[in-house]
Amino acid sequence: MRLEIGQKAPDFSIPLCGGGQFVLADELKKTESGAIVYFYPRASTPGCTTEACDFRDSLASLQGAGYAVVGISPDKMGALEKFAQKYSLSFPLASDEDKEVMKAYGAFGEKKNYGKVVQGVIRSTIVVGKDGLVKVAMYNVRAKGHVSRLRKELAL
Repeated sequence: MRLEIGQKAPDFSIPLCGGGQFVLADELKKTESGAIVYFYPRASTPGCTTEACDFRDSLASLQGAGYAVVGISPDKMGALEKFAQKYSLSFPLASDEDKEVMKAYGAFGEKKNYGKVVQGVIRSTIVVGKDGLVKVAMYNVRAKGHVSRLRKELAL
């Protein structure tokens, strides 16, 4: 089930690479505008690297506009740590190995992969406003140019 604009975003707590937890409710209290939660299939693959580096390169302007950013994938912590280190990713990455957060956000399910219908991570970005409501819900996004489209959507 996909989230829609204006709907209450499910709260979650998820382990972060490097230690600690990303707790959505706590993060929303710390930000001016909200949180950008993006879901990607697999660390260190070409599309996911492009998307992560775009978020890294736009992080100052996103944070300047009052948004926290977190990237979530089903990868194990070791893979996330290597990914973050190799590409100097300066925002938190979280591991959702059981895919519970992804399912709650509509970012895991049926998708087409090279013409076949498969179960997997649906590349998605959800912007949760400070009030806990969904401001932007983007599903099946293309990695290249995605952050630019998101910035345009947020009028940044």
